Amino acid sequence: MPKIKGTFSTKLIQEIGTGTTKRKVIQSFLYFAEEKDNGEVGLRVLNDNDVPSGEEQIISKEELLESFTPEVELYTSTVFPAIQKLNKTLAKADRQRQEGNTFTAEMEYGKALNIDEENIRANFGIGLCYLDRNEAEKATDVFSRLIDLDAAFERRHKHLFNDFGISLRKNKMFDKAVNFYSRALGLTDDDENLYFNIARCLYEKGDRKGALKNAEKCLEINPDSAPAMKLKKYLKKKVAV
Repeated sequence: MPKIKGTFSTKLIQEIGTGTTKRKVIQSFLYFAEEKDNGEVGLRVLNDNDVPSGEEQIISKEELLESFTPEVELYTSTVFPAIQKLNKTLAKADRQRQEGNTFTAEMEYGKALNIDEENIRANFGIGLCYLDRNEAEKATDVFSRLIDLDAAFERRHKHLFNDFGISLRKNKMFDKAVNFYSRALGLTDDDENLYFNIARCLYEKGDRKGALKNAEKCLEINPDSAPAMKLKKYLKKKVAV
């Protein structure tokens, strides 16, 4: 059976005013809905450019069918083409960045952000362009945007998240990198890679005790982590315990 994917609307009735001026107002909201493998449905509001934007809300399939109305024609004629246009722009930007054309990539990511200013892929991409060019001040502005977005740390963005954190470290922006990984720990504390990445940043920063502590936390979750074992063994020789 095909999974649900499309545009849905819902109406909210609100009372505004008081006394004789009190009246009911019906507001309509449009969402992009996509069914997950586990049967739950992810909802994201459509922005003024008809693309899904902002954080994803998870609801049950039953709630979607009971409280939302499918907007098939709107999805076919407007939303789907808008999503395709955004995805093509992002794909072009990613390709240019991978080929080392960071200025062209930055321009394409900028086009994507004009369509969806909260687009995680575009924000990460433009930040990576800045880091590739050692433009720390501009990269810091992007970092400040991303650190406040829960969606930046979702599993579907993990490869971008990892690339960004590694680039921060390679640019010797160690405090930013540690803050970045620590922010992710606030959403999931059972990822040994986050502790190892923090350990490596702290080691390169010169904080050997902090690095050892995080390497050990990594090994508590995954005792077989070869990189963490190697780092711990080295740090044990350097740090008086």
